[in-house]
Amino acid sequence: QVQLVESGGDLVQAGGSLRLSCTLSGSIFSIYDMGWYRQAPGKERELVASVTTGGMSNYGDSVKGRFTISRDNARSTVYLQMNSLKPEDTAVYYCHSSRGFYQYWGQGTQVTVSS
Repeated sequence: QVQLVESGGDLVQAGGSLRLSCTLSGSIFSIYDMGWYRQAPGKERELVASVTTGGMSNYGDSVKGRFTISRDNARSTVYLQMNSLKPEDTAVYYCHSSRGFYQYWGQGTQVTVSS
C-alpha cells in the first residue's frame, strides 16, 4: 500500500523560507510523477509544483521564481523549497503521486506565513 508522509510545515514570517519533504513508501518512488498541492480555507485545492519521473518540473503562476521542487529517487522523497514566503502562501500543503490510474495523497502539512 502506497503511503505519502509530509513534513516541514511550520509558522514562518513573511519573507522567510521553508522546505517541505514528502517520502513515499510501499512502492517504487521513481515510477511516479510527484507534485505538491495546497488548499487554503474556503478555496479550492491548487497545484503548486510538480515533477515528472524524468525530472521535468512545472509550477503554479503564483509561486514561479520563489518555489523549487526536486526529487531524490534514492531517498524516495520529493522536496519543495519555498523562499520569499507571503501570507497568501498560507495553506495546507499536500503531496501527490501519480502513475496513470494510480493516484495517492498525503495527509497534508500546515504552512502559516505571518505578516
